[in-house]
Amino acid sequence: MQNTDEKRLNEMLLLKRRKLEELREEGKDPFKISKFDVTHYSTAIKDAFEELEEKEVIIAGRVMSKRRHGKIAFLDIQDQEGRIQVFARKDILEENYEDVKGLDIGDIAGVKGLVFKTEAGEITVRATEITLLSKSLQILPEKYHGLKDPDLRYRQRYVDLIVNPEIKETFIKRNIVLRSIREYLDNKGFLEVETPILGTVAGGANAKPFLTHHNSLDIDMQLRIANELFLKRLVVGGFDKVYEMGKMFRNEGMDTRHNPEFTNIEIYQAYTDYEEMMRITEDLFENAAIKLYGTTKINYQGTEIDLKAPWKRITMTEAVKETAGVDFDKINTDEEAIEVAKAKGLEVEKGWTRGKIIAEMFEEFAEGTLVQPTFVTKHPVEVSPLSKRSIEDERLTDRFEAFINTWEFANAFSELNDPIDQKERFEAQVREKEAGDDEAHPMDHDFINALEVGLPPTGGLGIGVDRMIMLLTDQPSIRDVVFFPTMKPLGVEKEEK
Repeated sequence: MQNTDEKRLNEMLLLKRRKLEELREEGKDPFKISKFDVTHYSTAIKDAFEELEEKEVIIAGRVMSKRRHGKIAFLDIQDQEGRIQVFARKDILEENYEDVKGLDIGDIAGVKGLVFKTEAGEITVRATEITLLSKSLQILPEKYHGLKDPDLRYRQRYVDLIVNPEIKETFIKRNIVLRSIREYLDNKGFLEVETPILGTVAGGANAKPFLTHHNSLDIDMQLRIANELFLKRLVVGGFDKVYEMGKMFRNEGMDTRHNPEFTNIEIYQAYTDYEEMMRITEDLFENAAIKLYGTTKINYQGTEIDLKAPWKRITMTEAVKETAGVDFDKINTDEEAIEVAKAKGLEVEKGWTRGKIIAEMFEEFAEGTLVQPTFVTKHPVEVSPLSKRSIEDERLTDRFEAFINTWEFANAFSELNDPIDQKERFEAQVREKEAGDDEAHPMDHDFINALEVGLPPTGGLGIGVDRMIMLLTDQPSIRDVVFFPTMKPLGVEKEEK
Protein backbone atom coordinates (compact mmCIF):
# COMPACT_ATOMS: atom_id res chain seq x y z
CA MET A 1 0.00 0.00 0.00
CA GLN A 2 1.24 3.50 -0.86
CA ASN A 3 2.02 5.83 2.03
CA THR A 4 0.29 9.23 2.21
CA ASP A 5 3.22 11.21 0.76
CA GLU A 6 3.58 8.89 -2.25
CA LYS A 7 -0.14 9.02 -2.92
CA ARG A 8 -0.15 12.83 -2.70
CA LEU A 9 2.85 13.04 -5.05
CA ASN A 10 1.21 10.79 -7.61
CA GLU A 11 -1.97 12.85 -7.45
CA MET A 12 0.02 16.06 -8.06
CA LEU A 13 1.83 14.52 -11.03
CA LEU A 14 -1.48 13.32 -12.51
CA LEU A 15 -2.99 16.77 -12.02
CA LYS A 16 -0.16 18.36 -14.02
CA ARG A 17 -0.75 15.92 -16.87
CA ARG A 18 -4.50 16.59 -16.80
CA LYS A 19 -3.80 20.32 -17.06
CA LEU A 20 -1.64 19.68 -20.11
CA GLU A 21 -4.39 17.61 -21.75
CA GLU A 22 -6.91 20.40 -21.08
CA LEU A 23 -4.57 22.95 -22.64
CA ARG A 24 -4.22 20.77 -25.72
CA GLU A 25 -7.97 20.38 -26.00
CA GLU A 26 -8.28 24.19 -25.87
CA GLY A 27 -5.69 24.59 -28.62
CA LYS A 28 -3.10 26.01 -26.20
CA ASP A 29 -0.44 23.28 -26.37
CA PRO A 30 2.71 25.03 -25.01
CA PHE A 31 5.01 22.52 -26.68
CA LYS A 32 3.97 23.80 -30.12
CA ILE A 33 5.56 27.20 -29.40
CA SER A 34 8.98 27.35 -31.06
CA LYS A 35 10.14 30.91 -30.38
CA PHE A 36 9.69 33.71 -27.86
CA ASP A 37 11.57 36.98 -28.26
CA VAL A 38 13.11 38.06 -24.95
CA THR A 39 14.28 41.68 -24.63
CA HIS A 40 15.59 41.81 -21.06
CA TYR A 41 16.86 39.66 -18.18
CA SER A 42 15.98 40.13 -14.52
CA THR A 43 19.25 41.67 -13.34
CA ALA A 44 19.43 44.06 -16.29
CA ILE A 45 15.93 45.35 -15.47
CA LYS A 46 16.84 45.94 -11.82
CA ASP A 47 20.16 47.60 -12.69
CA ALA A 48 18.50 49.97 -15.21
CA PHE A 49 15.24 50.63 -13.35
CA GLU A 50 15.32 54.43 -13.69
CA GLU A 51 15.75 54.11 -17.44
CA LEU A 52 13.14 51.35 -17.81
CA GLU A 53 10.43 52.56 -15.41
CA GLU A 54 7.02 52.31 -17.15
CA LYS A 55 8.77 50.99 -20.28
CA GLU A 56 7.78 47.69 -21.90
CA VAL A 57 10.00 44.65 -21.44
CA ILE A 58 9.65 41.02 -22.47
CA ILE A 59 11.07 38.41 -20.09
CA ALA A 60 10.93 34.61 -19.84
CA GLY A 61 11.81 32.10 -17.19
CA ARG A 62 10.64 29.49 -14.75
CA VAL A 63 7.77 30.14 -12.32
CA MET A 64 9.32 29.66 -8.87
CA SER A 65 6.45 30.94 -6.74
CA LYS A 66 2.86 32.01 -7.21
CA ARG A 67 0.58 33.96 -4.86
CA ARG A 68 -3.04 34.72 -5.79
CA HIS A 69 -5.36 37.15 -4.08
CA GLY A 70 -8.67 37.10 -5.91
CA LYS A 71 -8.28 39.12 -9.08
CA ILE A 72 -4.53 39.71 -8.74
CA ALA A 73 -1.54 37.36 -8.68
CA PHE A 74 2.16 37.65 -8.01
CA LEU A 75 4.67 35.38 -9.72
CA ASP A 76 8.41 35.02 -9.19
CA ILE A 77 10.10 34.36 -12.55
CA GLN A 78 13.65 32.95 -12.53
CA ASP A 79 15.82 33.46 -15.60
CA GLN A 80 19.52 32.85 -16.19
CA GLU A 81 20.51 35.94 -14.17
CA GLY A 82 18.17 35.76 -11.18
CA ARG A 83 14.56 36.38 -10.18
CA ILE A 84 12.08 39.16 -10.76
CA GLN A 85 8.51 39.62 -9.56
CA VAL A 86 5.59 39.72 -11.99
CA PHE A 87 2.30 41.44 -11.08
CA ALA A 88 -0.78 40.07 -12.88
CA ARG A 89 -4.22 41.76 -12.71
CA LYS A 90 -7.41 40.33 -14.16
CA ASP A 91 -8.69 43.70 -15.40
CA ILE A 92 -5.47 44.14 -17.45
CA LEU A 93 -5.03 40.56 -18.66
CA GLU A 94 -8.78 39.84 -19.07
CA GLU A 95 -9.18 36.27 -20.46
CA ASN A 96 -5.41 35.76 -20.25
CA TYR A 97 -5.81 35.82 -16.44
CA GLU A 98 -7.31 32.31 -16.59
CA ASP A 99 -4.02 31.10 -18.03
CA VAL A 100 -2.22 32.64 -15.05
CA LYS A 101 -4.50 30.78 -12.67
CA GLY A 102 -3.48 27.51 -14.34
CA LEU A 103 0.27 28.07 -13.99
CA ASP A 104 2.19 25.64 -11.75
CA ILE A 105 5.54 25.99 -9.98
CA GLY A 106 8.18 24.88 -12.48
CA ASP A 107 6.31 25.99 -15.60
CA ILE A 108 8.21 28.20 -18.03
CA ALA A 109 6.39 31.39 -18.96
CA GLY A 110 6.98 34.43 -21.14
CA VAL A 111 5.83 37.81 -19.84
CA LYS A 112 5.29 41.10 -21.63
CA GLY A 113 4.70 44.11 -19.39
CA LEU A 114 5.74 47.46 -17.92
CA VAL A 115 8.44 47.95 -15.29
CA PHE A 116 7.38 49.58 -12.03
CA LYS A 117 8.14 49.55 -8.32
CA THR A 118 5.60 48.30 -5.76
CA GLU A 119 4.70 50.14 -2.58
CA ALA A 120 7.04 47.76 -0.78
CA GLY A 121 9.86 49.00 -3.06
CA GLU A 122 10.26 45.84 -5.15
CA ILE A 123 11.06 46.24 -8.84
CA THR A 124 8.33 44.34 -10.70
CA VAL A 125 6.92 43.74 -14.18
CA ARG A 126 3.21 44.62 -14.54
CA ALA A 127 2.06 41.97 -16.99
CA THR A 128 0.06 42.88 -20.07
CA GLU A 129 0.42 39.40 -21.57
CA ILE A 130 1.56 36.04 -20.16
CA THR A 131 2.32 32.99 -22.34
CA LEU A 132 2.89 29.45 -21.12
CA LEU A 133 6.00 28.25 -23.02
CA SER A 134 6.59 24.86 -21.41
CA LYS A 135 4.56 22.80 -18.96
CA SER A 136 6.56 21.18 -16.16
CA LEU A 137 5.30 17.66 -15.52
CA GLN A 138 7.55 17.06 -12.51
CA ILE A 139 7.55 18.43 -8.95
CA LEU A 140 10.43 20.71 -7.96
CA PRO A 141 11.92 20.15 -4.48
CA GLU A 142 10.07 22.07 -1.76
CA LYS A 143 11.22 25.67 -1.39
CA TYR A 144 12.58 25.70 2.15
CA HIS A 145 14.36 22.34 2.05
CA GLY A 146 15.60 22.56 -1.52
CA LEU A 147 17.74 19.85 -3.10
CA LYS A 148 20.32 18.95 -0.47
CA ASP A 149 21.18 15.30 -1.18
CA PRO A 150 24.60 15.53 -2.93
CA ASP A 151 24.05 12.32 -4.91
CA LEU A 152 20.72 13.57 -6.28
CA ARG A 153 22.18 17.03 -6.96
CA TYR A 154 24.92 15.52 -9.16
CA ARG A 155 22.52 13.13 -10.93
CA GLN A 156 19.94 15.83 -11.63
CA ARG A 157 22.15 18.89 -12.08
CA TYR A 158 19.38 20.56 -14.08
CA VAL A 159 17.15 20.52 -10.98
CA ASP A 160 20.07 21.55 -8.77
CA LEU A 161 20.66 24.64 -10.93
CA ILE A 162 16.97 25.57 -10.66
CA VAL A 163 16.46 25.21 -6.91
CA ASN A 164 20.01 26.14 -5.83
CA PRO A 165 20.73 28.95 -8.30
CA GLU A 166 23.71 30.15 -6.24
CA ILE A 167 25.76 27.23 -7.61
CA LYS A 168 25.61 28.88 -11.02
CA GLU A 169 28.19 31.29 -9.66
CA THR A 170 30.72 28.46 -9.35
CA PHE A 171 30.30 27.54 -13.01
CA ILE A 172 30.47 31.18 -14.09
CA LYS A 173 33.77 31.40 -12.19
CA ARG A 174 34.88 28.21 -13.92
CA ASN A 175 34.36 29.93 -17.26
CA ILE A 176 36.34 32.98 -16.09
CA VAL A 177 39.27 30.73 -15.12
CA LEU A 178 39.23 28.92 -18.48
CA ARG A 179 39.14 32.24 -20.35
CA SER A 180 41.98 33.64 -18.23
CA ILE A 181 44.16 30.62 -19.07
CA ARG A 182 43.51 30.94 -22.81
CA GLU A 183 43.94 34.71 -22.78
CA TYR A 184 47.33 34.47 -21.02
CA LEU A 185 48.69 31.79 -23.37
CA ASP A 186 47.30 33.40 -26.52
CA ASN A 187 48.93 36.70 -25.53
CA LYS A 188 52.26 34.89 -25.12
CA GLY A 189 52.05 33.55 -28.67
CA PHE A 190 50.91 30.00 -27.94
CA LEU A 191 48.73 28.21 -30.49
CA GLU A 192 45.71 26.28 -29.20
CA VAL A 193 45.48 22.90 -30.97
CA GLU A 194 43.44 19.70 -30.91
CA THR A 195 44.89 16.21 -30.76
CA PRO A 196 43.21 12.76 -30.87
CA ILE A 197 41.08 11.55 -27.96
CA LEU A 198 40.86 8.03 -29.42
CA GLY A 199 44.06 6.18 -30.24
CA THR A 200 45.89 2.87 -30.22
CA VAL A 201 48.49 3.83 -27.58
CA ALA A 202 47.38 5.80 -24.49
CA GLY A 203 50.66 7.36 -23.36
CA GLY A 204 51.96 10.52 -21.76
CA ALA A 205 51.24 9.47 -18.16
CA ASN A 206 51.22 6.50 -15.83
CA ALA A 207 47.54 5.55 -15.65
CA LYS A 208 45.04 2.87 -16.73
CA PRO A 209 43.16 3.78 -19.91
CA PHE A 210 39.57 3.07 -20.90
CA LEU A 211 39.42 0.42 -23.62
CA THR A 212 37.09 0.27 -26.62
CA HIS A 213 36.94 -1.41 -30.01
CA HIS A 214 36.76 0.03 -33.52
CA ASN A 215 34.48 -2.25 -35.53
CA SER A 216 35.45 -1.11 -39.03
CA LEU A 217 39.19 -1.53 -38.47
CA ASP A 218 38.61 -4.42 -36.06
CA ILE A 219 41.19 -3.11 -33.61
CA ASP A 220 41.18 -2.32 -29.90
CA MET A 221 41.55 1.38 -29.10
CA GLN A 222 41.92 3.52 -25.98
CA LEU A 223 40.73 6.89 -24.74
CA ARG A 224 43.63 9.23 -24.05
CA ILE A 225 45.04 9.56 -20.54
CA ALA A 226 47.13 12.56 -21.63
CA ASN A 227 47.82 14.51 -24.80
CA GLU A 228 51.54 14.98 -24.19
CA LEU A 229 53.04 12.77 -26.88
CA PHE A 230 50.95 14.27 -29.70
CA LEU A 231 51.78 17.82 -28.61
CA LYS A 232 55.49 16.99 -28.63
CA ARG A 233 55.06 15.65 -32.17
CA LEU A 234 53.76 19.10 -33.13
CA VAL A 235 56.87 20.71 -31.63
CA VAL A 236 58.96 18.29 -33.72
CA GLY A 237 56.94 19.48 -36.73
CA GLY A 238 57.85 23.13 -36.11
CA PHE A 239 55.15 24.57 -33.84
CA ASP A 240 57.29 26.13 -31.11
CA LYS A 241 54.47 27.07 -28.69
CA VAL A 242 51.37 24.89 -28.41
CA TYR A 243 48.73 24.05 -25.83
CA GLU A 244 45.59 21.99 -25.60
CA MET A 245 42.88 22.19 -22.94
CA GLY A 246 40.43 19.31 -23.02
CA LYS A 247 39.10 16.07 -21.59
CA MET A 248 41.33 13.22 -20.42
CA PHE A 249 40.12 9.79 -19.30
CA ARG A 250 41.67 7.54 -16.64
CA ASN A 251 40.17 4.24 -15.57
CA GLU A 252 40.94 4.74 -11.90
CA GLY A 253 39.27 5.38 -8.55
CA MET A 254 36.83 8.20 -7.82
CA ASP A 255 37.01 10.56 -4.86
CA THR A 256 36.73 14.26 -4.05
CA ARG A 257 39.69 15.07 -6.32
CA HIS A 258 39.33 12.43 -9.04
CA ASN A 259 36.72 11.93 -11.75
CA PRO A 260 37.34 9.39 -14.56
CA GLU A 261 36.70 12.15 -17.11
CA PHE A 262 38.50 15.40 -16.29
CA THR A 263 39.75 18.61 -17.85
CA ASN A 264 43.49 19.08 -18.23
CA ILE A 265 45.76 21.51 -20.02
CA GLU A 266 49.18 20.70 -21.44
CA ILE A 267 51.58 23.40 -22.64
CA TYR A 268 54.80 22.99 -24.65
CA GLN A 269 57.42 25.56 -25.59
CA ALA A 270 60.51 24.88 -27.68
CA TYR A 271 63.97 26.15 -26.72
CA THR A 272 63.17 26.53 -23.03
CA ASP A 273 63.20 24.40 -19.87
CA TYR A 274 61.21 23.53 -16.78
CA GLU A 275 62.21 26.78 -15.07
CA GLU A 276 60.11 28.70 -17.62
CA MET A 277 57.25 26.27 -16.99
CA MET A 278 57.42 27.28 -13.31
CA ARG A 279 56.97 30.92 -14.26
CA ILE A 280 54.02 30.07 -16.51
CA THR A 281 52.40 28.03 -13.72
CA GLU A 282 52.74 30.88 -11.22
CA ASP A 283 51.35 33.35 -13.73
CA LEU A 284 48.33 31.20 -14.63
CA PHE A 285 47.24 30.76 -11.00
CA GLU A 286 48.01 34.35 -10.05
CA ASN A 287 46.17 35.71 -13.11
CA ALA A 288 43.08 33.60 -12.48
CA ALA A 289 42.85 34.67 -8.83
CA ILE A 290 43.13 38.35 -9.77
CA LYS A 291 40.48 37.94 -12.49
CA LEU A 292 38.11 36.40 -9.96
CA TYR A 293 38.81 38.40 -6.81
CA GLY A 294 41.25 41.22 -7.57
CA THR A 295 43.85 39.66 -5.22
CA THR A 296 46.23 36.70 -5.11
CA LYS A 297 45.03 35.75 -1.62
CA ILE A 298 42.26 33.17 -1.52
CA ASN A 299 40.57 31.14 1.20
CA TYR A 300 40.14 27.42 0.69
CA GLN A 301 37.97 25.63 3.25
CA GLY A 302 39.20 27.93 6.03
CA THR A 303 42.89 28.08 5.00
CA GLU A 304 44.30 31.29 3.56
CA ILE A 305 46.56 30.67 0.58
CA ASP A 306 48.62 33.28 -1.27
CA LEU A 307 49.18 32.47 -4.95
CA LYS A 308 51.53 35.40 -5.55
CA ALA A 309 54.79 34.55 -7.32
CA PRO A 310 57.48 33.51 -6.70
CA TRP A 311 56.46 30.22 -5.11
CA LYS A 312 58.68 28.20 -2.78
CA ARG A 313 61.07 25.74 -4.45
CA ILE A 314 62.43 22.57 -2.84
CA THR A 315 63.96 19.36 -4.23
CA MET A 316 62.27 16.05 -3.54
CA THR A 317 65.26 14.77 -1.56
CA GLU A 318 65.31 17.98 0.52
CA ALA A 319 61.60 17.57 1.25
CA VAL A 320 62.14 13.97 2.39
CA LYS A 321 65.09 15.04 4.56
CA GLU A 322 63.01 17.80 6.22
CA THR A 323 59.97 15.63 6.93
CA ALA A 324 61.29 12.08 7.32
CA GLY A 325 64.80 12.83 8.53
CA VAL A 326 66.40 10.71 5.81
CA ASP A 327 69.21 12.16 3.68
CA PHE A 328 69.24 10.32 0.36
CA ASP A 329 72.32 12.26 -0.75
CA LYS A 330 74.16 9.88 1.62
CA ILE A 331 72.34 6.75 0.42
CA ASN A 332 73.69 5.48 -2.87
CA THR A 333 72.49 1.90 -3.28
CA ASP A 334 69.12 0.26 -3.67
CA GLU A 335 69.89 -2.04 -0.74
CA GLU A 336 70.57 0.85 1.65
CA ALA A 337 67.41 2.63 0.49
CA ILE A 338 65.30 -0.50 1.05
CA GLU A 339 66.59 -0.89 4.61
CA VAL A 340 65.86 2.77 5.43
CA ALA A 341 62.36 2.52 3.92
CA LYS A 342 61.55 -0.57 5.98
CA ALA A 343 62.85 1.16 9.12
CA LYS A 344 60.44 4.02 8.39
CA GLY A 345 57.50 1.63 8.14
CA LEU A 346 57.08 1.49 4.36
CA GLU A 347 55.97 -1.77 2.79
CA VAL A 348 58.64 -2.21 0.13
CA GLU A 349 57.52 -4.01 -3.00
CA LYS A 350 59.65 -6.25 -5.18
CA GLY A 351 61.76 -4.33 -7.70
CA TRP A 352 61.78 -1.02 -5.84
CA THR A 353 64.92 1.03 -6.42
CA ARG A 354 66.49 3.95 -4.57
CA GLY A 355 64.67 6.39 -6.85
CA LYS A 356 61.31 4.69 -6.41
CA ILE A 357 61.75 4.73 -2.64
CA ILE A 358 62.57 8.47 -2.64
CA ALA A 359 59.28 9.10 -4.47
CA GLU A 360 57.32 6.83 -2.10
CA MET A 361 58.83 8.45 1.00
CA PHE A 362 58.04 11.89 -0.38
CA GLU A 363 54.43 10.86 -0.87
CA GLU A 364 54.23 9.31 2.59
CA PHE A 365 55.97 12.01 4.66
CA ALA A 366 56.30 15.28 2.75
CA GLU A 367 53.28 15.70 0.48
CA GLY A 368 50.86 16.36 3.34
CA THR A 369 52.93 19.29 4.61
CA LEU A 370 52.82 21.39 1.42
CA VAL A 371 49.99 23.86 2.02
CA GLN A 372 51.31 27.10 0.51
CA PRO A 373 52.27 26.98 -3.21
CA THR A 374 55.46 24.93 -3.59
CA PHE A 375 57.45 23.57 -6.51
CA VAL A 376 58.99 20.18 -5.73
CA THR A 377 61.85 19.53 -8.14
CA LYS A 378 64.41 16.90 -9.18
CA HIS A 379 62.33 13.72 -9.29
CA PRO A 380 64.12 10.35 -9.70
CA VAL A 381 64.47 8.97 -13.22
CA GLU A 382 62.53 5.81 -12.30
CA VAL A 383 59.29 7.78 -11.81
CA SER A 384 59.88 10.27 -14.65
CA PRO A 385 59.95 8.33 -17.94
CA LEU A 386 59.50 11.42 -20.16
CA SER A 387 61.79 13.90 -18.38
CA LYS A 388 65.34 15.02 -19.20
CA ARG A 389 68.05 13.93 -16.78
CA SER A 390 69.62 16.49 -14.46
CA ILE A 391 73.16 17.50 -15.40
CA GLU A 392 74.12 17.68 -11.69
CA ASP A 393 72.91 14.14 -10.92
CA GLU A 394 71.85 11.77 -13.72
CA ARG A 395 69.77 9.72 -11.28
CA LEU A 396 67.41 12.71 -11.08
CA THR A 397 65.44 14.71 -13.66
CA ASP A 398 64.69 18.34 -14.47
CA ARG A 399 61.09 17.98 -13.37
CA PHE A 400 58.72 19.64 -10.93
CA GLU A 401 55.32 19.08 -9.42
CA ALA A 402 53.39 22.05 -8.04
CA PHE A 403 51.63 21.51 -4.70
CA ILE A 404 49.01 23.67 -3.01
CA ASN A 405 46.86 22.66 -0.04
CA THR A 406 48.82 19.34 -0.03
CA TRP A 407 47.47 18.52 -3.53
CA GLU A 408 49.41 18.14 -6.75
CA PHE A 409 48.19 20.69 -9.31
CA ALA A 410 50.85 20.66 -12.01
CA ASN A 411 53.49 18.35 -13.43
CA ALA A 412 56.25 19.65 -15.72
CA PHE A 413 59.70 18.98 -17.00
CA SER A 414 62.45 19.75 -19.39
CA GLU A 415 61.32 17.22 -21.98
CA LEU A 416 63.47 14.20 -22.70
CA ASN A 417 64.51 14.57 -26.34
CA ASP A 418 67.18 11.85 -26.50
CA PRO A 419 65.50 9.05 -28.52
CA ILE A 420 67.94 6.38 -27.31
CA ASP A 421 67.40 7.22 -23.63
CA GLN A 422 63.64 7.50 -24.21
CA LYS A 423 63.46 4.07 -25.83
CA GLU A 424 65.40 2.51 -22.95
CA ARG A 425 63.02 4.09 -20.43
CA PHE A 426 59.97 2.89 -22.34
CA GLU A 427 61.48 -0.62 -22.39
CA ALA A 428 61.96 -0.42 -18.61
CA GLN A 429 58.31 0.62 -18.27
CA VAL A 430 57.24 -2.31 -20.46
CA ARG A 431 59.11 -4.66 -18.12
CA GLU A 432 57.26 -3.11 -15.16
CA LYS A 433 53.94 -3.63 -16.96
CA GLU A 434 54.83 -7.27 -17.62
CA ALA A 435 55.65 -7.60 -13.92
CA GLY A 436 52.13 -6.47 -13.02
CA ASP A 437 52.14 -2.65 -13.00
CA ASP A 438 48.93 -1.76 -14.90
CA GLU A 439 49.87 1.95 -14.91
CA ALA A 440 53.34 1.59 -16.42
CA HIS A 441 53.90 3.61 -19.59
CA PRO A 442 53.43 1.66 -22.86
CA MET A 443 55.92 1.54 -25.72
CA ASP A 444 55.18 4.09 -28.45
CA HIS A 445 57.35 3.35 -31.49
CA ASP A 446 56.03 6.27 -33.54
CA PHE A 447 56.90 8.71 -30.74
CA ILE A 448 60.44 7.31 -30.70
CA ASN A 449 60.53 7.88 -34.45
CA ALA A 450 59.43 11.51 -33.91
CA LEU A 451 62.27 12.01 -31.40
CA GLU A 452 64.71 10.52 -33.92
CA VAL A 453 63.53 13.12 -36.44
CA GLY A 454 64.49 15.66 -33.78
CA LEU A 455 62.76 17.39 -30.85
CA PRO A 456 64.40 20.69 -29.84
CA PRO A 457 65.06 21.42 -26.17
CA THR A 458 61.50 21.85 -24.86
CA GLY A 459 59.70 22.70 -21.66
CA GLY A 460 56.36 20.99 -21.00
CA LEU A 461 53.65 21.54 -18.41
CA GLY A 462 50.38 19.86 -17.44
CA ILE A 463 47.80 21.34 -15.04
CA GLY A 464 44.68 19.70 -13.63
CA VAL A 465 42.13 22.36 -14.51
CA ASP A 466 39.20 20.95 -12.49
CA ARG A 467 41.35 20.81 -9.37
CA MET A 468 42.56 24.36 -10.04
CA ILE A 469 38.94 25.52 -10.24
CA MET A 470 38.08 23.66 -7.01
CA LEU A 471 40.79 25.64 -5.24
CA LEU A 472 39.82 28.99 -6.75
CA THR A 473 36.09 28.58 -6.04
CA ASP A 474 36.44 27.02 -2.55
CA GLN A 475 34.62 23.82 -3.50
CA PRO A 476 35.22 20.62 -1.48
CA SER A 477 34.71 18.13 -4.32
CA ILE A 478 35.58 17.90 -8.01
CA ARG A 479 31.91 17.03 -8.56
CA ASP A 480 31.02 20.56 -7.48
CA VAL A 481 32.93 22.09 -10.40
CA VAL A 482 31.85 19.60 -13.11
CA PHE A 483 28.33 20.02 -14.48
CA PHE A 484 27.73 16.30 -14.95
CA PRO A 485 30.20 14.16 -12.95
CA THR A 486 30.48 10.42 -13.55
CA MET A 487 27.85 8.55 -11.52
CA LYS A 488 27.02 4.89 -11.12
CA PRO A 489 23.61 4.26 -12.73
CA LEU A 490 20.86 3.68 -10.19
CA GLY A 491 19.89 0.05 -9.74
CA VAL A 492 23.03 -1.29 -11.44
CA GLU A 493 25.12 -3.74 -9.45
CA LYS A 494 28.85 -4.13 -9.99
CA GLU A 495 29.48 -6.96 -12.44
CA GLU A 496 31.98 -9.69 -11.73
CA LYS A 497 34.92 -9.61 -14.17
